[in-house]
Amino acid sequence: MARSSVLAHAERVEPNPSHRGALAATARMAPDQVEVVVRTEDGRELSLPVELVRVLLASAGELARGHAVTVLASEVQLSPAEAAELLGLSRPFVARLLDAGDIPSTNLPGSSHRVVGLADVLAFQQRRERRREGRRQIADALDEPGLPY
Repeated sequence: MARSSVLAHAERVEPNPSHRGALAATARMAPDQVEVVVRTEDGRELSLPVELVRVLLASAGELARGHAVTVLASEVQLSPAEAAELLGLSRPFVARLLDAGDIPSTNLPGSSHRVVGLADVLAFQQRRERRREGRRQIADALDEPGLPY
C-alpha cells in the first residue's frame, strides 16, 4: 500500500501582510512572561501551556517576516522525496547525502525504501546554513581593503 505524503497533511499557514505589525509585536514577547488564554463559544477560558506559547511566538516571528509556517512534529518520518522538497534539493542529490551518511536514514523493515527523520533533516539544514555563513564571512574578510595577499 502506498504511503500518503506527510507534507500533504501538514498544517501550512500563509502570512497576511496586513497582520505583519501585530505579528512582529507578538514575536518580541518572552514566552515565560506571556499568558495566552483561549475563550470558547460557551465562555469557558483555557490558559495555554508555555510550550504552546513558545510555538505561537516563534510562528508569529516567521509570519511577520513574510514566511509561511508549516506545523510538523519533529519525530515525523519523511521519504527522501519529502526531505528533498523541504530542503529545496533534488531527490537524487538527497539520496547521495543519505548514502554518504550526511543525513541519517533508516530502511523500512523488509524493504530497500528509506525514511528520514524531520529532526535529522533540520539538523542537516542548520549545519548547511552555518557552513554557508562561514564561507560568506571568509569572502567578506578577503574583500576588505588593505588585506595583503
